[in-house]
Amino acid sequence: MPAHRKPRLRSTGGHTARTAATIALAGVAGATAFDGIGHAEPNVTPAQVKAKVDKLYQEAEAATEKYNGAQEKATAAERRLETLRDEAARKEARLNTAREALGTMAAAQYRSGGLGEATQLALSDDPDQYLDNAAFAERAGDRQSAAVTRVRKQLREVEQLRGAARVELTSLTKRKAELKRHKKTITDKLDTARALLNRLTAQERARVVAGTGGGTDTRASRASAGARDSLPAAGSATATAPNSRAAAAVSYAYAKLGSPYVWGATGPNAFDCSGLVQAAYRSAGVSLPRTTYAQIDAGRRVSRSELQPGDLVFFYSGITHVGIYIGGGKMIHAPNPSAPVRVAPIDEMPYAGASRVV
Repeated sequence: MPAHRKPRLRSTGGHTARTAATIALAGVAGATAFDGIGHAEPNVTPAQVKAKVDKLYQEAEAATEKYNGAQEKATAAERRLETLRDEAARKEARLNTAREALGTMAAAQYRSGGLGEATQLALSDDPDQYLDNAAFAERAGDRQSAAVTRVRKQLREVEQLRGAARVELTSLTKRKAELKRHKKTITDKLDTARALLNRLTAQERARVVAGTGGGTDTRASRASAGARDSLPAAGSATATAPNSRAAAAVSYAYAKLGSPYVWGATGPNAFDCSGLVQAAYRSAGVSLPRTTYAQIDAGRRVSRSELQPGDLVFFYSGITHVGIYIGGGKMIHAPNPSAPVRVAPIDEMPYAGASRVV
């Protein structure tokens, strides 16, 4: 009996199939050329790189502020959890003491035989003494009943604290997972930006980095590059600040010029944008929230025409970047991982608003 074989199918469109495969591969290469830093576009211009890097930095900073907010909530959850555990431990210790006392009472009753009062009176050689003892026993019974009530109450309190601790632990676990997600988003975008910059020559990379601060306007970039030469003197900026605390915050920011940008950092040697603002005002004795979207609501909103040194200036529709205004249309801010803390014009990025916190 002949073996069964599948008939060999002959392609009537072999050339067409090969052409389709070639087109599909070309499409994949084109799709990943910029998003995945592929090699299909070797002639990407420095201007295109700068635009993409600026966008990546903006997205990374938005993720950084979410990370900072989640970190703040996780820290608060850890503190609450520790407080709940400490309180539960104290109440458990008191509960155990009360249980031991109750156990002592029960053991004493057991040893006495637990006879009824009428039987004990009938057997007593001294009825008057027994009646005195019976009154004492009744009071002791009242105390025992109260002790049982206290134990039950303490047991409920301990269980409530344990339940609250379980809820807090769930919240903390959720925050930590959120932190992990935001961290991955940040590192992925920064790695992509770094890979893009590495495709440029050293000179091209230096020009792009010098103009990278969040905007893509070449006029703003040129102004940013020359801002350090024309910035207000620290003394004059602090002299025009509305009060001593704003002046102290501005002075701190000046002292940190050149410090590296590190996402999630709040000083004293490295900062992200909201970390620099928080550290500057902390040095002036003012406590600010950790994130940009909370910092903008920490003080009184002011218009652009009202800006004074020490005011916080915010950028982008999502309020994802912040700097400290120093006068003359300029601010000190921590831009991104490619640029240290520096002076820049406030029109370098899309302006979103300002707040005066002191």
